[in-house]
Amino acid sequence: MTILKMTTEAEATGLTAQIYDDDRRSLGYVPSHTKAMSLNPEAFLAWESLTQAISSSLGLRRYELVTLAAAQAIGSSHCRLAHGKKTLSIMSEEELLAIARDFHDAGLSEAEVAMMDYAVKLCTDAAAMTDGDTQRLRDLGYSDREIVDITMAAAARNFISRSVLAMAVDLDVPREMSEELKSALLTPLFPLKVPGLGSIT
Repeated sequence: MTILKMTTEAEATGLTAQIYDDDRRSLGYVPSHTKAMSLNPEAFLAWESLTQAISSSLGLRRYELVTLAAAQAIGSSHCRLAHGKKTLSIMSEEELLAIARDFHDAGLSEAEVAMMDYAVKLCTDAAAMTDGDTQRLRDLGYSDREIVDITMAAAARNFISRSVLAMAVDLDVPREMSEELKSALLTPLFPLKVPGLGSIT
């Protein structure tokens, strides 16, 4: 439990109220991690502007897949749950369940799986990455702009996920999420297998 004194929804004004309203529209509630990061609303809005620029360029499906893979690699239940909720707006629960359990065996294209593997490796050992990692994405049809967008999406997830974990922010479960999906997002059924790094449990 965080020791931070966060602004309640009733107390929110100005930029903080704007941030809270955005989450109510997209998630149906204001999670604790938003309240914590909104203690510096200008910085939080700058980060949101960055992720919006990335997702608009990359496309929402790819952005959410990269985000789910990155959040799992980081160990961020906050982001897995929040973005699991957001992803339900673009795919069925059945498809998301399969991805949450093991994206390698979820019927995704080879290019999508490679993109998610790239995000996992970036979030677990970026120093071990080489031109071979980006070449793999290029060979599967990604443009250089798309490779940069995938990289930025995964790297940006580290900022928010690691900040929330460091501050011991409470974990909120999205409303109207099934127990099966919640379990799959919180406890994937497989160890992450990172190309060149082996398994990460």
